[in-house]
Amino acid sequence: MTSVPAAVLDRISSVTLSSVTLPLPTGISDAKVLTGRQRPMTEVAFLFAEITTEEGHHGVGFSYSKRAGGPAQFAHAREVAPDLVGEDPSDIGRLWTKLVWAGASVGRSGAATQAIAAIDVALWDLKARRAGLPLAKLLGAHRDSVRCYNTSGGFLHETIEQVKDNATRTLAAGVGGIKIKVGQPDWREDLRRVAAVREHIGPDVPLMVDANQQWDRPTAMRVSKALEEFDLVWIEEPLDAYDAEGHAELARSLTTAVATGEMLTSVAEHHELLRHRAVDILQPDAPRIGGITQFLKLATLAEHAGVGLAPHFAMEIHVHLAAAYPAEPWVEHFDWLYPLFNERLEIGGGRMHLSGRPGLGITLSAQAREWTVDSVTVKA
Repeated sequence: MTSVPAAVLDRISSVTLSSVTLPLPTGISDAKVLTGRQRPMTEVAFLFAEITTEEGHHGVGFSYSKRAGGPAQFAHAREVAPDLVGEDPSDIGRLWTKLVWAGASVGRSGAATQAIAAIDVALWDLKARRAGLPLAKLLGAHRDSVRCYNTSGGFLHETIEQVKDNATRTLAAGVGGIKIKVGQPDWREDLRRVAAVREHIGPDVPLMVDANQQWDRPTAMRVSKALEEFDLVWIEEPLDAYDAEGHAELARSLTTAVATGEMLTSVAEHHELLRHRAVDILQPDAPRIGGITQFLKLATLAEHAGVGLAPHFAMEIHVHLAAAYPAEPWVEHFDWLYPLFNERLEIGGGRMHLSGRPGLGITLSAQAREWTVDSVTVKA
């Protein structure tokens, strides 16, 4: 009788979780600060997961929180991580389900799944590294580079002259598009800033705006229609993230594309946007919705709905996921995370390029280790 070889290829031997606080050189303000809903952002909290197997394979992933929430993500990950030890790291979908049900009493979205996201990303990184492939190639890439646009130079704490200077440097560095923040209490000032940037960069450079959910429905309709003369690629988060009906009405009324989704924390929440036909460009964030496993589910729904894709933040992860999306996507360029990693993504010709490095193609820097405020290793 012929024996059947075991299907288990390897087992997880340890999981290291690290809470890392990235300081920002300047307090960052968008419309939520100007309307009094938030304080300026001075740091970003990261949850890193490093997974090692008995066969010596390794993977790294991360999630994050802007302002409050970082310690909660770390605490939740620390509670559920022991359920990974001894498991086959290839069974990523099953492990995601196991972890989400381990903490299901606090929900299947929000901080709970953002904690799992760091682990899920690390498992995908490990799988691609073991295969010797960049993650995009493991998933099945449609392209080796993606269009990219910059956001970090367009915040509202800077004067319009500074924003224009930032745009000049960004475009010279090879980034393809510029996004600036709007949504101020005086929407006429928004129009003046957009007009100034459009004049500065010229008519052919892709330009986007982001209101960070600060308009009500009448204001969103009024200002969005006024913005149409500037030939924008999209108007982002014009309304509350959960107002699918309002977004749908706006999308039907505009020539300019409506983009949203970054603040949603589950596939189910994004599905409401798709079900209402409320979005032209979906902006999911893999660390926020539970990792790559959930992102791939959502990408399939988005493709079926015929909408564009422009993942939010975390370009080190999203360049791979966007490269695997059938329709030409956009990826958001942020330079804030540069100190955390030893590697850099190649930017040029308006595009962000995949490297040949396996997995995500990133390793944690010594600076990231220095910024670690808490860490735990779970073993058998």
